Amino acid sequence: MNERLIKVDGIKLCTDSFGKPVNPAILLIMGAQSSMIWWEEEFCQRLADAGRFVIRYDNRDVGRSTTYEPGQPGYTFEDMADDAVRVLDAYKIEQANIVGMSMGGMLTQMIALRHPERVLTITLLATSNFAPHLPPMEERIMHFFSNMGVIDWTNKQSVAEFAMDRSRILVGSKHLFNEKKVGILAQKEFARSNSMASMSNHALLTGGESYLVRTSEINVPTLIVHGTEDPIIPYEHGTNLANEIPGAVLLTLEGTGHELHCDDWDLIIDSISKHTSIPN
Repeated sequence: MNERLIKVDGIKLCTDSFGKPVNPAILLIMGAQSSMIWWEEEFCQRLADAGRFVIRYDNRDVGRSTTYEPGQPGYTFEDMADDAVRVLDAYKIEQANIVGMSMGGMLTQMIALRHPERVLTITLLATSNFAPHLPPMEERIMHFFSNMGVIDWTNKQSVAEFAMDRSRILVGSKHLFNEKKVGILAQKEFARSNSMASMSNHALLTGGESYLVRTSEINVPTLIVHGTEDPIIPYEHGTNLANEIPGAVLLTLEGTGHELHCDDWDLIIDSISKHTSIPN
């Protein structure tokens, strides 16, 4: 790992990179309540082997980046979108291909509108602009996350069980749940976290609405990747983005849930590699 702690504007952002800095840059932004390790090292390295300089980082309130008291996030979604630009600045990257998953995909849309001069392409995985006519997450998922308050965030086993239960209910019918792999990642996340309880702050964030209603104004090549069995952000959200963003391409993952499953990596990595080779 090439971890690097960026200190800027009163915060700390933990980053990691793969590949050669002279190659076209891909910035990976993970979803809510998940640190950068869920962009698995092999996934990142395979993108780098395709001739890209890949950067992943911890959002605020996860991993080794700045954390806030649980229930008191001192920032907005706009601040998080600007954090991505802070990372690019630290690596002296003028323009990058932005890849965002779930909440990270929402932030990616904001970046494309808020900082268009820094964006070459965007890839939106399992995400949405959350238009009011779109279906909500499944009730069983809402019930699961409503019980987060009873988790002992100081206990490694309790946290690992939460992570495994979360991953288990998000997997689609096409894939087997890899309990061993998820358990290892969960323990790694616990070991490197400044404050596990602070991840719940992501559910309390405000902002972003003024950008998400302008999705149709996004003016960069866009790849949308969405599973047909996503229980958090149903597939209709992906098709809606494909209809709203001019020229967007939709990659449908049949039988995939809200996940970046290794069985889909070949297709996803190949698609991102081709997408980020588009002349700009």
